Amino acid sequence: MTSFGVTAMRSIKNLTANTPRQRARKSVAQAARSILAAVLTVILIGAPASPAFAQQPQYQPPPAPTSQPTPTNTQETTTPPIPVSLGVSKYHYDNSPRVFPNLIAPYIPTSIPPVSLTNSPRLDQLVHDNKLEITLQDAVELALENSLDIAVARYNPWTADTNILRAKGGGQPLGTSGAEIGQSQANIPFLNLDPILTANTSVSTNTTPINNPFISGTGAASASGLESHSTIFDAQYTEGFTSGTTVTAAWSNTRSSSSSAVNFFNPAIQSSLTITASQQLLNGFGFFANRRNILISQNNRKLADFVFAQQAITTVTSAITAYWELVFARENVKVQQQATTVSEKLYNDNKKQLEIGTMAPLDVTRAESELATDKQNLIVAQTTKLQDEQVLKNAISKDPLAPNMINVEIIPTELPTVPPTIEAASFEDAIREAFAKRPELQQQAINVMNADVEVRATKNALLPLLSLTAQYSSQGLAGNSAILGPGTTVSSGVPIVDANGNPISVNGVPVFQSTTNTPVIGSQQQGFTTAQSQIFHNNFPSYSAGLNLQLPIRNRTAQADNIRAILTERQIATQLQQMKNAALLDVRNTYIALQQDRARVEAASEARKLQQETFDAEQKKYQLGASTVYNVILTQRDLISAQGTELRALADLVEAKANYDRAVGRTLEVNRVTIANSRTGEFERDTLIPGTLHGQVVGTLPAASAAPPTAPSTEGHR
Repeated sequence: MTSFGVTAMRSIKNLTANTPRQRARKSVAQAARSILAAVLTVILIGAPASPAFAQQPQYQPPPAPTSQPTPTNTQETTTPPIPVSLGVSKYHYDNSPRVFPNLIAPYIPTSIPPVSLTNSPRLDQLVHDNKLEITLQDAVELALENSLDIAVARYNPWTADTNILRAKGGGQPLGTSGAEIGQSQANIPFLNLDPILTANTSVSTNTTPINNPFISGTGAASASGLESHSTIFDAQYTEGFTSGTTVTAAWSNTRSSSSSAVNFFNPAIQSSLTITASQQLLNGFGFFANRRNILISQNNRKLADFVFAQQAITTVTSAITAYWELVFARENVKVQQQATTVSEKLYNDNKKQLEIGTMAPLDVTRAESELATDKQNLIVAQTTKLQDEQVLKNAISKDPLAPNMINVEIIPTELPTVPPTIEAASFEDAIREAFAKRPELQQQAINVMNADVEVRATKNALLPLLSLTAQYSSQGLAGNSAILGPGTTVSSGVPIVDANGNPISVNGVPVFQSTTNTPVIGSQQQGFTTAQSQIFHNNFPSYSAGLNLQLPIRNRTAQADNIRAILTERQIATQLQQMKNAALLDVRNTYIALQQDRARVEAASEARKLQQETFDAEQKKYQLGASTVYNVILTQRDLISAQGTELRALADLVEAKANYDRAVGRTLEVNRVTIANSRTGEFERDTLIPGTLHGQVVGTLPAASAAPPTAPSTEGHR
């Protein structure tokens, strides 16, 4: 009940007190009130720190905001703080192991560290006596160290590295998060960019039945078998190049021997070296067409960095919000406890006045109802505190059920204060900053670049297949041969037979083959080195060249692929403009919310100060006998409510600051978080969004109704 209501009710009672009995009862009541007022005055003077009459609440309000921001970190003028690294650059998988000096390194699985699902040691170090006292920066860093969302998202850049490795070898990239173009669908001749070395060796021994000894060269007069033995060793090297060239070098060696008596060399070594080069002249010609998957994979690696940055921003923002919500919940419990104490004091005082007959039962009922409501609010505040504590505990730990974490009480050591002005000079400047820094816009711009690569690749795939092939071959032949001496004799020889073994005759006269008998005086032995010498001295060369043309008559598949690529590029470019419009709305809302919450804090702070003055004045009036206990309690309750309102406004302000940082893409910079490149140690920001250069704004803000941006040229990525 308000003080105005109490005064009105007492006035009505005074007006109706006309009978002698009523006047006597009134006199007794006035005397009782005077005695009670005197007792309460003594209590008030002797116990100024009583919860019901506390001069200062437990929550200390922050200083009033100033027009000029003051530095909050003295290290800014001395040593810059060490940024928090997210560990992406710790490993990279876009290069294969070196072949030299370890020749078997490419055939050994890469060692990848196992998954760690335990809380970071730093979390254990901060727990003392089952309490975890942390600052806001501690909460942010613990969230980045232990967030499972970060742990999951960290694998995407590493997976994108493997796609670069696949593309460098000529394989098809597999994609990572599914939000980007995984590989080119253009029908361009496949090139294996990794060299392939093929070796083959075999040994064989054969005995072949002979029906015609003259054709077989055995010279036997009756049916017999031809025995032969051969050892083969072949090696081939093949490699494709991004110019559309394929080179193959084949080296073949065969050692053979047989029981035939007419071979020049027995055993014989026959070797050959063949080099073949093939060049695409239309479809598949040029470095761009054959590096398209490498370009897409490299773009997707940058995209994976921005996806990871987006997850980091989400994690940091969530941790900040959870931290301040817990701060507010804990302070709100204190406020509700004070309100409950005030209500309980009022209820007890009213009961005493009812017992001595100076207060109506309805006033006691109302005080009891208010006490019950305040107790309910206290229970809700305590429950909310436990819930917010669990939310923050989940955010900063991988395993909140760990024995050393499950019953830990989190105690934030910071209270919300009015942050310095962080808003851009104008809304347009904030939009430009957001367009230059927001990760999702950078991601979509990379998708536009990939779509442009696909359009150019499918345009090349429309051309017919025309390949130029050139081949050079050199052979060598050597082995063991007999050295013939003088004294050659010629005899009539043996009859010549046909394929069925029947003698051939002319005019009925059999035809004989003359046989030369030359004495053998020695043996000349030549082998592998002789055959190789003949190859490199070009003793038996062969040259050939040719053109191969494949002309699809209607070419409908390639036409469909090209049309689809163009439509996809147009769609992605439109989506980019759509996302820019959504970013504009997000920046507008957070910009307005931040300014609004600043005004709310100023108003709430002023209201709390005025309420403090009102409470102090009411206490002085009470000490002088010009007020009542009820009025003092009511003004203190209003003061407690004003303190709670100011605390809520401050919590909303610092959360609005976090949301504004997220909207303009500052979250990682403000919280000293870095995603370092594994090569340079710096997070690369390429020229992606039209109107920006390396994260810095150039030119003017494009109109929201402007046409979707065209894809940037990919010439610089070749």
